[in-house]
Amino acid sequence: MSPAEADALLFGDSLACEVLRPAALLPRPRDPDPALAASGEALLRALAVLEDGARPEEPEGDDHALARVEAKLDLLTVLVAGLVRQEDADPVRRLAWSARGARLELPEAPAEATGLFRVRPADWLPSTLVLPASEIARDTRADGVRCWLRFDPMPPALEAALERHLFRIHRRAVAESRRQKQET
Repeated sequence: MSPAEADALLFGDSLACEVLRPAALLPRPRDPDPALAASGEALLRALAVLEDGARPEEPEGDDHALARVEAKLDLLTVLVAGLVRQEDADPVRRLAWSARGARLELPEAPAEATGLFRVRPADWLPSTLVLPASEIARDTRADGVRCWLRFDPMPPALEAALERHLFRIHRRAVAESRRQKQET
């Protein structure tokens, strides 16, 4: 597949964000972790509760306050587990991503066509989101390689949580752009 075709497939008619984020493409283990999707969904849902705050359609009350406390406890658990694991920090890379896949700039081409795409979804949170992915296109450049990765089919709840997370990133970028235009 050509890079243009890969761009159309991954980003054509879906919300996509271009950001600088700590990210990596890791080798896929022989025995995939069945809890990978559930942990990714839990991370994105907890981020949504904390970053979105109260929504106008949801009354601010005991249920919402309890959901926020539960989300904070979930993230605290993830943080403690991350400290125990002592994961190496991924380098910050230029990244475009949607709920379908990602375009990632790497210093060298990956050895395998399938792998695990790992990204830190929030600047303030050291936890990472890990999604199985397959390389569908590659563009070799003087300073490295650009890889187009299509995410493996994911449970609908994880896909919805990822779309919501990307929408929040997009919304913040639009607001920042508007604020910069007003300042000039």
